[in-house]
Amino acid sequence: MSSSPDSPANTPIDPHEMVRRDLKKSLPKRFWKEVACVAEENGFAIHLDGRPTRTPARAQLVLPNRVLAEIVAQEWRDVGELIEPAAMPVTRIVNSAIDAVSKRAAEVADDCARYASSDLVCYRAEEPPRLVERQALHWDPVLAWAKDSYGWRFTLAGGIIHVAQPEETLASVRNHLHRIDHPLRLSALHVVTTISGSLLLALSLAEGAFGPTAIWNAAHVDEDVQMEIWGQDAEALERRKQREAEFRAAATILAGF
Repeated sequence: MSSSPDSPANTPIDPHEMVRRDLKKSLPKRFWKEVACVAEENGFAIHLDGRPTRTPARAQLVLPNRVLAEIVAQEWRDVGELIEPAAMPVTRIVNSAIDAVSKRAAEVADDCARYASSDLVCYRAEEPPRLVERQALHWDPVLAWAKDSYGWRFTLAGGIIHVAQPEETLASVRNHLHRIDHPLRLSALHVVTTISGSLLLALSLAEGAFGPTAIWNAAHVDEDVQMEIWGQDAEALERRKQREAEFRAAATILAGF
């Protein structure tokens, strides 16, 4: 007996949907009703039904101030039937800061500093004209901020050939990063740096020189112009959406200090 056209045997297999279903099955269920921020000696803890929340490494989840604690608490309040980490980007960054960055702050600072030696905003296209103009529009103000605020001078390069940056500038950048005194701030800065490919964009956001939307747009100048010329790609846009959620979470944390 043959299968009907709509039978399961003839239904096209969507591997992405299969993965999503499998992930759903493995997600833990919500087990609490009330979420509260509780003041403690070293900050504000998140309590679920009166019990302190813990990170994956079993450390207590504590935020440095009430503003950030309320943001994290709201992510826990918004959890539906299942706990989906992807829907809790601020909490994920906080967990990373507590469990990992707090123990390896110097390494994380050095990793951020490495971006300054080949920062996105220093590598300029030579064509097409609209890309040249767009890069200058979004990136020149960031370089001007770095020079005016810290005396950092960067050398621009045409194309993708590496150009060495002044050692004095790189040493000053590294010292600046090693003075960041809270692992959560450093963790959020690292997220923005890696997503944008630019330490200068990340620092200018962290220090309030430019807002999140301006920095997000500056980080995607090349991609936006390519889409204008060649059209949009659905999968690329989905990946970009996921990156933006992480970026916005990190920007929220930076604004909370």
